[in-house]
Amino acid sequence: MTARGAWLLVLLGVDAALLAVLELFFLPLRLDGVILPRLGDIPFPVAAVVAAVTTPLLVIAAAKLVKPSLSFVPLLVWVVVTLFVGLSGPGGDFVLIQDWRALILVAAGALPGAFVLGGKLGGKRV
Repeated sequence: MTARGAWLLVLLGVDAALLAVLELFFLPLRLDGVILPRLGDIPFPVAAVVAAVTTPLLVIAAAKLVKPSLSFVPLLVWVVVTLFVGLSGPGGDFVLIQDWRALILVAAGALPGAFVLGGKLGGKRV
């Protein structure tokens, strides 16, 4: 691996870590009129939608920019940071809320990324 590839991989890992932390902090958003529009105070996991879009994009970027055999790094960083910060957050608090939105976030971030990773690793070799 070249120095450029190593820096790109580190940058993608940092991006995955930052996205994981931001998605955890925005997970409890509700449609209550404070940040999102008022639509009956319904929980709305917009962070799960962001995770479902960005995690596969990070895996694709790692496969294209670095090499396909290292495209697991952004997904692994995202999962580790999500679980570590979520279960032992700042001050020992649980940032990963204890309801269905946590499952949606983990599934929406990990499953599409894993599918893309499988496609990149199992794809046709040239």
